[in-house]
Amino acid sequence: FPEMLSNPRLIPVERTLNVVMNQNVSLSCHSDSGSPPVRYTLFKRNQKVSTLNRPDLTPGLFNFTINSANDVGEYKCKAENNISSGGKYSNSLNFTLIEPISKPVLSSPTSQAKKGQNVTLSCLSENGSLPITYIFFKGRQNISPPVKMHKREAAVIFLFINSSSDFGTYKCRAENSFRNNTKYSNSFNFTLAEERSHSQPLIISLGLIVLLFIIGFVLAIPFFIIPSYKASE
Repeated sequence: FPEMLSNPRLIPVERTLNVVMNQNVSLSCHSDSGSPPVRYTLFKRNQKVSTLNRPDLTPGLFNFTINSANDVGEYKCKAENNISSGGKYSNSLNFTLIEPISKPVLSSPTSQAKKGQNVTLSCLSENGSLPITYIFFKGRQNISPPVKMHKREAAVIFLFINSSSDFGTYKCRAENSFRNNTKYSNSFNFTLAEERSHSQPLIISLGLIVLLFIIGFVLAIPFFIIPSYKASE
């Protein structure tokens, strides 16, 4: 006996809804049960895109290219057979257009530090689809758990400079949902800040006092020499 179609399932053949510009994608529309033949129609934002006829219950495969941001809207499909009234509609799918990340920049408010000082490191990729996950490294050793940023803001970690080994080379890594697109930052090194000796201000002060004394002595010479010269005449 003729059987009505079940509601079709619309699934991405690539098993992901994350897409990039100019990517070819495939959507499968399939009713598991019902009497063939079956006519599948794909809709984008309720506008008909394409129609496929199947003599049996094999899926209808719709192939197209993501050419612009307009191509990542809502998709649905409809399945119809000879006894269906109005057809059966599938679930809806929305593609997400993703952009590869740019090389992150690792920076700090200060490039000089001394032992016992707290410092910060910031890592930011200016371009790329959010969220972006950052990890910080010293040498080849990661020094932070993954930091996922959902806004276009830098990931920041706080460090305590405890020994000379803390003046090593730092880097950060950034990645998002764009496949095979991990990027590493520039290298960053803290340099040891020169600590002023406590005796330096004292030496400078004594030097100024001596200099002022010499200047005063030179200026006072005429007042001693001229009266003595006049007294001898």
